[in-house]
Amino acid sequence: MTEFGEGLIPDAPRRARIGKFRPAALLLTPLAAILFQVYVPLFFQYLSYLEMPLLVTVYFALMRRGPVGGLLLGAGIGLMQDSLSGQPLGMFGIVKTLVGYFAASVSLRFDVDNPLIRLVLAFFFFFFHQFFYWVLASALLGQQLRFDLQQTAISGLLNAAVALPMFHVLDKLRERG
Repeated sequence: MTEFGEGLIPDAPRRARIGKFRPAALLLTPLAAILFQVYVPLFFQYLSYLEMPLLVTVYFALMRRGPVGGLLLGAGIGLMQDSLSGQPLGMFGIVKTLVGYFAASVSLRFDVDNPLIRLVLAFFFFFFHQFFYWVLASALLGQQLRFDLQQTAISGLLNAAVALPMFHVLDKLRERG
């Protein structure tokens, strides 16, 4: 190994920490998150700040620890969300693809089982998601959306606060091996 690769994360423990999930959990959890995102704010307007499909994307990408898998997961969740949300098809798909890829890449370098790291990453990826959605809507669709930094930061903190207990519950879906 090179001097830069030694000591980061040994190969054997890293492989042991990769999250394995049942196929039903990988399909039903994102579907439940998307249905939550689409239908719950219709009845409870104050919950519209939650970005549940994003949190599920971040969780599974962090736990699976594979950039290609995170990329595919993000694309699938984003496209399903696009198809149900009435937004232009592909916007959430592109942004969640980026989030899935980068979250999985980050998980190779950090201990993502640490609650503080999970909190910071949930906030960061919410902010990342909102910023890149704004950039894509401006560049690709020519929409003049307003990017409110303060509102995004507050929503990011609220999503990160929801992410911690949600990630703990989703940890129960991991297969023990």
